[in-house]
Amino acid sequence: MANEVKLPRLGQGMEAGTITKWLKAEGETVAKGEPLFEIDTDKVTQEVEADHAGVLLKIELTSGEAPVGQTIAWIGAAGEQVGAAGETASSAQVVDAGAPHSAEKPAEAHARDPERERGAAAAAASTAEETAGVTGSASNGGRLKASPLARRIARERGIDLQSLTGTGPDGRIVAGDVERGAVARSADETAPAPAPPPSGEIESVPLTTIRKTIARRLTAAWQAPVFQLTVSADMSRATELVAGARALNPDVRVTITDLLAKVCAQALMRHRDVNVRYSEDALLRFPTANIGIAVAAPQGLIVPVIRSVERLTLAEVSTTRDDIVGRARENKLKTLDLEDGTFTISNLGMFGIEQFVAVINPPQAAILAVGAAVETPVAREGEVVVRPMLTMTLTVDHRAVDGAAGADFLRTVKLLVEEPALAL
Repeated sequence: MANEVKLPRLGQGMEAGTITKWLKAEGETVAKGEPLFEIDTDKVTQEVEADHAGVLLKIELTSGEAPVGQTIAWIGAAGEQVGAAGETASSAQVVDAGAPHSAEKPAEAHARDPERERGAAAAAASTAEETAGVTGSASNGGRLKASPLARRIARERGIDLQSLTGTGPDGRIVAGDVERGAVARSADETAPAPAPPPSGEIESVPLTTIRKTIARRLTAAWQAPVFQLTVSADMSRATELVAGARALNPDVRVTITDLLAKVCAQALMRHRDVNVRYSEDALLRFPTANIGIAVAAPQGLIVPVIRSVERLTLAEVSTTRDDIVGRARENKLKTLDLEDGTFTISNLGMFGIEQFVAVINPPQAAILAVGAAVETPVAREGEVVVRPMLTMTLTVDHRAVDGAAGADFLRTVKLLVEEPALAL
């Protein structure tokens, strides 16, 4: 009997997702654990693996948004038929042969099943949303069919949907059609350059899903009572250690951010009261330091997490950081990559920023803002010497961490940055 493929819940708080691409076509063989389709949530776009092996018999939802738990496809044995309502031929025969005679037909019983009614209503709403595009040709009934993702990409890139040819079901325009249209437009050297917008005209840029999520989370962060603590640290030995690590293992490019992640993890293990999350009923104290690294990705600010950093070597931290940052910039993170962070580091030193204040990443209780190391005259043993000084600012949620606890933690971070061997 065919198995349902339902829209999965990929993280806490997820209620719906948007299918952007099927990686298998109807009739193709699917192995359990093989990537089956791509889904766009309010956090990431990621591949979803098949829970069953067999043949992809029918795709109920080619693209578009659906609620968690809705049936979007069927996987079963080769040659097995699936009806419009998702009922396999073999199961229908069993019902007809074994059920007592009744005026009510099986199809009518399914139609009145509450779960199926809700699923059908959601599918109908999704279909209505997908077909409610811009005005098109008369052959399309006055409407140009386009998936929500295709419309979003077209808006962001200024692509006229009416200039594209849809390759989806019933001629619907999908994301790939918009991408190809953008490439074709760029390659057309004879096309006239677009006229600059009139002076003073306001451009409206639609909010992406990730931008809306960033706005919602930062608004929540702004409501928290926070305080900031700032120290400067001598980076002489830290710089030497990073250079030595690179020379020892040229295949692993260790960075200052990697060292800071390791240092902060060790400091969090010594100051467990900072390695917490705030909730209305309790403080959640974590047994490991899961360090989030703020990444400026093309789609917006992303904070992937390196787990249990206190247990990793510096080279392992570097390898993991390089992997998640790369996948963040390629929009290939999974929901798991963004969950369970206990502390965040935001480093803007590569932009020449010497000092700034970062906004906490709720429900975490603290974030460390790191600037550039600047050659600075400092007093050492009665003499003025020049040292690479790094300014670090800790922003703390006062509901979860007291001032003295935050100051003690930052003092330990400064000590370990200036004597990094103590953290390894």
